[in-house]
Amino acid sequence: MARKIFITETDLERLNKTVDDLIKSAPDGREYVRDLDRELGRAAIVTNEDLPRDVITMHSKVTLLMDGTEKETITLVYPNEIDPEENRISVLSPIGTAILGYREGDVIQWKVPSGTTQIIVDKVLYQPESSLKESGRKAAQ
Repeated sequence: MARKIFITETDLERLNKTVDDLIKSAPDGREYVRDLDRELGRAAIVTNEDLPRDVITMHSKVTLLMDGTEKETITLVYPNEIDPEENRISVLSPIGTAILGYREGDVIQWKVPSGTTQIIVDKVLYQPESSLKESGRKAAQ
């Protein structure tokens, strides 16, 4: 059985709209859109306040170990925000879909165009929801 993944209410709403729009525009289509839709369907929905700080959400910056050796730092973004030069990868890419909702230390086996890869979530360097909570606490003190 797959591990539990977490997603915020806001991310779920935006991602469901993205998936719906893409399915309507390519109804026969895209396996990666269907993969994301399946992942959203199995996610535990949490509020920003209840979200653990080490969960990968949209706009999180993370370090991953690919196949146990290659270390890569990426930021998970919506399709219209991709920027390969800044390592901003789309949630619709195989790696982007794979990591959404996982936590530090999780090991993920995921199908990519070249076969199956193992992804280890090494570190969540930045998570927007955690950052907002921290700045709110500082302002209240």
